[in-house]
Amino acid sequence: MRSTGIVRKVDELGRVVIPIELRRTLMIDVKDALEIYTEADTIVLKKYEPACIFCGQARDVRDVRGKNVCPACIDDIKEMKR
Repeated sequence: MRSTGIVRKVDELGRVVIPIELRRTLMIDVKDALEIYTEADTIVLKKYEPACIFCGQARDVRDVRGKNVCPACIDDIKEMKR
């Protein structure tokens, strides 16, 4: 992990502003979802990308009955049914 040198204070509602420079660099737009991870005393924010529930692949994911599934896993499931 590398430091950006940017320090922000938490406001009374627990919010922290992510500077525009970082949002542009990381392509985080208004209303984008962020995942929150913790490890010991560290908080990590990561842009949320839905992934396949079976293999974890995040490209071309489709919603199947409320679950994210990639085309390869859909094909595997179709093969299993035969």
